[in-house]
Amino acid sequence: MLLILAGLRTALLKHKLVNVLVEACLCSGAKDTTTNPGKPPKLSKKKWRKKFRNKPASNEHLPWEERLADAVTPLWRLSYYDQLQLKQKHQERILLQLSDQLLCGESTQHKALTQCTPPRSTKLSFPLLPILPSPVRDGYRNKSTFSVNRGVDGNPKTVGFYVGTGKVGNIVCVNGDHLLNMPERHKLVARCYQDFLRLSALEPCLLFHDGGHWREVTVRTNAAGHTMAIVYFHPQRLTPEEIEVHKSSLVEYFTQGPGAICQLDSLYFQESSMTRCSHEESPYQLLHGQPHIHEEILGFKFRISADAFFQVNQGAADSLYRTVREMGLPNGAREVGGGGTLLDVCCGTGAIGITMSPRADRVIGIELIQQAVEDARHNAALNKIQNCEFLPGKAEVVLPGLMEVLGSTTASGGPLTAVVNPARAGLHYRVIRTLRNHSSIRRLLYISCKPEGEAMRNFRELCCSPDPHRKLTGEAFRPTVAVPVDMFPHTPHCELLLVFER
Repeated sequence: MLLILAGLRTALLKHKLVNVLVEACLCSGAKDTTTNPGKPPKLSKKKWRKKFRNKPASNEHLPWEERLADAVTPLWRLSYYDQLQLKQKHQERILLQLSDQLLCGESTQHKALTQCTPPRSTKLSFPLLPILPSPVRDGYRNKSTFSVNRGVDGNPKTVGFYVGTGKVGNIVCVNGDHLLNMPERHKLVARCYQDFLRLSALEPCLLFHDGGHWREVTVRTNAAGHTMAIVYFHPQRLTPEEIEVHKSSLVEYFTQGPGAICQLDSLYFQESSMTRCSHEESPYQLLHGQPHIHEEILGFKFRISADAFFQVNQGAADSLYRTVREMGLPNGAREVGGGGTLLDVCCGTGAIGITMSPRADRVIGIELIQQAVEDARHNAALNKIQNCEFLPGKAEVVLPGLMEVLGSTTASGGPLTAVVNPARAGLHYRVIRTLRNHSSIRRLLYISCKPEGEAMRNFRELCCSPDPHRKLTGEAFRPTVAVPVDMFPHTPHCELLLVFER
């Protein structure tokens, strides 16, 4: 009888969770490490928040480990086939909204695009290809950041992931050893860092104004098993000499003490009084080992610095970049009128441009972070690529001047193709306006990890009718094909490649 009741309870939980997740995935814009309760599609965001603000979480009766798994990997109870089906439907719903807005024309041009409204259309005006699965489903992450806070037992020197919210004040830090998306090396470093903190005389920095010093740790790995750890530290009022003592103890722990089991190839240290800051704002200090680790994508080798952006799932990144290459510059492009120029906006460390460089005559990348630009230039040289150049600066500042120069050269230099891979906030309006108004760009590939957010506004501005008032005077693009790629198994999120042409 007990076994029957236990089985029934599990089945009911799974059924309830699936229903909640379907609604949440269709209507939420959560980050890849959290999820929101399901949101009925007929409620606006404001009404939904008001209705559910004071409701307790539905999984409060579950063990802490399951509650954390529900927050970080909310699809962990589903089979991988069911996960892919759910994501495919989610992407279809998002793109149906885009089709609706393009069909409705000017009457919806200025409406907010992040509302979760049910689409009126039932069929897309362009093909959505089947989602490309991740070659690796468990332990696929090559980068993880572990927080420090009070654990279930009240110990403030607990390393893991948050359950709860700071606004409500119910944050608990839970160890992540059971999470399906975390590789064993990441979990090992987190356990050792927790052990180090509990041996240290310094307190952790839970809230900046409350003092404390030790903060989170980021772990980066590659397919070859090399490991980089980055420890973040708040100096508060410690002198440089005092900080040096604690840096030395950190190095000793991970090279000669119990932490040596992690076999770190690189150990970095960043001291800062800000939540997040770049290498330029507060340099990453190499305390031990090599300054970089390397990864391979489509046969090309890439250097990864402490703060460099790199796709979190190497195997799925292979699938994504291969698809971008095939759809952006089809095989044989050089033989049919030349490969032309590839414009890579938000290029990061140059992965897209470099993997596409054999099919292009010229690749020009633009990236905000100076360290990433240096990595991109190094990566091009490392792979003996000579037709790539990478420009530092904000895309909205660099791109307009660059397009004026390209305008006088692309007429005789082959086609001009653009690839954009922005952060969740999407592209700046001036970037969209510049791309839209440059008639030489006939094909544009947009990679988005959150197409239902600000990226949807970008899609509409690329495809709407000419609008002189907003200085969108160029010929409109139209979406021709969409390809989802499962970069994040066990979560509701994936990357979406959307191809525009005119």
